[in-house]
Amino acid sequence: MQDEGWGDMRILVINCGSSSVKFNAFEMLNGAESSLFCGQVTGIGETAPQLDWTAQGGDSHKQVIVANDHRQALEAVMAAIRSKDTDNGEPFTPDAIGHRVVHGGALSDASRIDETVLARIEDYGALAPLHNPPNLVGIRACLELFPGTPNVAVFDTAFHAGKPEVATHYAIPFEMADRYQVYRYGFHGTSHRYVAGECAHFLGRPLGDLRLVTCHLGNGASLAAVKGGRSLDTTMGFTPLEGLMMGTRSGDLDVGAVLYLMEREGLTVSEMDCLLNKQSGLLGVSGVGNDFRVLHAAADEGNKQARLAIDMFVYRIRKHIGALAAVLNGLDALVFTAGIGENDDRVRAAICHDMDYLGISLDLECNRGRKSVNTLLSSADARVAVTVIPTDEERMIARDTLAVLEG
Repeated sequence: MQDEGWGDMRILVINCGSSSVKFNAFEMLNGAESSLFCGQVTGIGETAPQLDWTAQGGDSHKQVIVANDHRQALEAVMAAIRSKDTDNGEPFTPDAIGHRVVHGGALSDASRIDETVLARIEDYGALAPLHNPPNLVGIRACLELFPGTPNVAVFDTAFHAGKPEVATHYAIPFEMADRYQVYRYGFHGTSHRYVAGECAHFLGRPLGDLRLVTCHLGNGASLAAVKGGRSLDTTMGFTPLEGLMMGTRSGDLDVGAVLYLMEREGLTVSEMDCLLNKQSGLLGVSGVGNDFRVLHAAADEGNKQARLAIDMFVYRIRKHIGALAAVLNGLDALVFTAGIGENDDRVRAAICHDMDYLGISLDLECNRGRKSVNTLLSSADARVAVTVIPTDEERMIARDTLAVLEG
């Protein structure tokens, strides 16, 4: 491991989700970036978890593993990683490890991990219960499996930390909010920041001149208003539950309805938390699932609840695009990214339909199909560029990890 001259490094990026582990190893050499190998473990806690990974050059590996929890999944990942020879024939060993951490609270910058940072991540686990606990498992496993290797936490909340106060505070007693740090933090910041920069590069325009609404649409979904490369507002808030309707999360919901349901159903706080985070959203409304392939098929066969779930998802995104465009005082580009944003042309078309008041006009032929590269979707006469920019959170985490160690 290097003690100085951090510019040439092999950085392993770990992204632990609620039932998965993604990993990507980058070589950062003389300002250039290349992925040595990447992959993921899926189905953690299920009957047949699978490890899939691909080495540079396309050499692919698939195997069923034992992964009752994230620790076992990471041990399988580490065994695979250590089996990968580097150019000099030695087993791969990272110079540093970067971790995605969803909720950083008051930690507004990527941070080298020590006991203080670990305690802060644990403290905020209750605010991101689907994410921070597995993020923490990944960190602790890497600290044990690679002793002495620097680990860096990159927070989803960091990009939104500079939002104006009017977009950060809730209308609750100020002293109480300050005492318990109850603010609108925002999430998916690493993705929003990456695609904003990539969009500017793709359009050939300075990021500082652009007003963007970036749409991170996956099982978790959020929008951000980005002006001059800075986040002015975003749809998620104190936790990743606020904002858009999502795969299993309710999104915006009248607090009075929460209290009413808890009283009528006799629900505990943890039971209500489970209902809102894991049983609501597309899954709760449709009753058939949260995968859009399933939802489209069911809606096409006449399932009214599946159709309603899709329409609600689209409607709420369109409503928030309008609100964020107002925050920006206009719009130069709309960016779609993440699983749904990159792959579902029907959802993209529905979102952009009848948005000509904002200058949005879609070229339906350009929009057709899944998009794995930066793609312009807007018609030639549109005032607003509509783009798909595939996100690369792992690459952004590698860059931030390098920056922390250099700094």
